[in-house]
Amino acid sequence: MDLLIKGGTVVTAEKSSKLDIRIKGESIVEIGEDLPSFGEKVIDVSGKLIFPGFIDTHTHFDLDAGDFFTADNFASGSKAAIAGGTTMVLDFATQNKGETLKEALQNWHKKAEGNASCHYGFHMSISDWNANTKQELGEMTAAGVTSYKIYMAYDNLKVNAGIMYEILKAVKEEGGIIGVHCENGDLVNTLIREQKTLGNLSPKAHPLSRPDEVEAVAVHELLTVARLAKAPVNIVHLSSKKGYQVVEEARAGGQKVYVETCPQYLLMEDSKYELEGFESAKYVLSPPLRKKEDVECLWQAWKDNKIDTIGTDHCSFHFKGQKERGLYDFSRIPNGIPGVEHRPALLYTYGVMENRITLEQLCAALSTNPAKLFGMYPKKGAVAVRSDADLVVWDPEYRGVITAKEQLQMVDYTPYEGLVVKGRAEQVLLQGKMVVDQGKVILEKAGSFVKRGPCQDIR
Repeated sequence: MDLLIKGGTVVTAEKSSKLDIRIKGESIVEIGEDLPSFGEKVIDVSGKLIFPGFIDTHTHFDLDAGDFFTADNFASGSKAAIAGGTTMVLDFATQNKGETLKEALQNWHKKAEGNASCHYGFHMSISDWNANTKQELGEMTAAGVTSYKIYMAYDNLKVNAGIMYEILKAVKEEGGIIGVHCENGDLVNTLIREQKTLGNLSPKAHPLSRPDEVEAVAVHELLTVARLAKAPVNIVHLSSKKGYQVVEEARAGGQKVYVETCPQYLLMEDSKYELEGFESAKYVLSPPLRKKEDVECLWQAWKDNKIDTIGTDHCSFHFKGQKERGLYDFSRIPNGIPGVEHRPALLYTYGVMENRITLEQLCAALSTNPAKLFGMYPKKGAVAVRSDADLVVWDPEYRGVITAKEQLQMVDYTPYEGLVVKGRAEQVLLQGKMVVDQGKVILEKAGSFVKRGPCQDIR
């Protein structure tokens, strides 16, 4: 059904304007003031904001954590995402040791296909680099996978500096981009052993085993290698002021460095690890939560347009039964928290409404920049003629409270329990189809895989 959306304020990364939007099929065909109706279904959104669909650059759905899986798979995670206004996620297809990239991609397609309520794409996580893997990069490009991830921590995933150099050079030749988990894995392992030797086994030891220096030294090593490889790089889930200072020093020297942070590093502090009993296990994630000065640094960086994207690193584990595996040993607590459902409302409430950032900066970090950096713009991330009609009609007057009881995420808690939110996704369109109305998902599993092109510069 063709649609005419009237009376709303269209928000883009550059400006906000009161405009009408005409949709034919899956695409936007006209934008202007006071557009006449030609028989389409008219949707009056007076008093509402209209954003291009939000893109979560960092999710882990249906992730195998050894002998158990994350609480959210593609069905539950994508439904929660679309309810919050996220019309696309970029999940991580992980190559296990001994696997080809093609096999890893097939594994993730099986997880997602037919189950997704929002669109999706994959970053390819490389853990087994060899001549065959390098040759496969061209196949990945042809398959629409143009972004990758490497880890500097976790023994089963981490790569050394020499391999990192080779991967950065090879992906650059494909026009792709590498995202990097920046923690020095050797230091982390040593600091974990130290805490356990001292008898510190509660979740309070988690941030002590992964201090901000561990992130900063890894960022420095990565950027040294990237400079040698003459390759751009994307730092995922940056959490600390010290890490950010290393980034800014590299940028001042002319390096192309993109930065993602997450809502948890903007909204919570390491005081969560002082909660009574085992409650603080709910906040065990890597990197851990930081201090007030780190939070303030990241907000200022976003205000200064130095933060490029905001992903959630949604990696949900039940508190009961899963997080509790580390009841007597903090190093056994599975790392990760949920967040894909609540990211837009949290950042609108505590960013835009508290004058930390503008509507346009919210749009840039949650939609336009991800679409550009990961090769989807202007089909995604834009409200423009010929763009896909992935749109979020935002009600700024809505008031609510986040609770685990009412969330769609299938995990048994939320780290944002009790937080008041202002504004919500009232209606969401996915390529012209109404999938959310009055804040409720009315059409499930309408999402599809998005083939992506080369990385586009956003700096």
